[in-house]
Amino acid sequence: MANNQASSDHNSAGAWAKKYYFASRAVMDSVLRPHDLGATQWYVLYQLANGGPTLQRDLVRMLQIERATLSGVVSALVRKGLIDQEPHPSDLRQRVLHLTVAGQRLWERLPDPIELIVATAFDGVDDADLQTVVRVLQAATERLNHLNEGCK
Repeated sequence: MANNQASSDHNSAGAWAKKYYFASRAVMDSVLRPHDLGATQWYVLYQLANGGPTLQRDLVRMLQIERATLSGVVSALVRKGLIDQEPHPSDLRQRVLHLTVAGQRLWERLPDPIELIVATAFDGVDDADLQTVVRVLQAATERLNHLNEGCK
């Protein structure tokens, strides 16, 4: 496929999706920084607080991150005393993660960065418009994932 560079006008849907991602990520980092947490750490805590104990390998798939990245995140959360990592009873090679009492206490007082981002970013946006945005981005993401699978 030819590499036809788009014009210098970065007003495309893709450019705005990227700008939105970076802006929302900056807000998330600002909200979590005072609690000594990063975004991926927050997502791990979110899963454990809302979904209960979870296999570490399942978090790799859920968060769509590399196993090595998750290992570092888990190690940091264990060091902070926020989660425990135990062998799975039926498969000792697998690790089950769960919140500690300190992790649960932190979770209960943490602000929800996603709630803040959505409430701020989409304040005043008509519900029908928001549904259209979701539908368009979902379809675009699915098509790109399908294309990517075909390229492997």
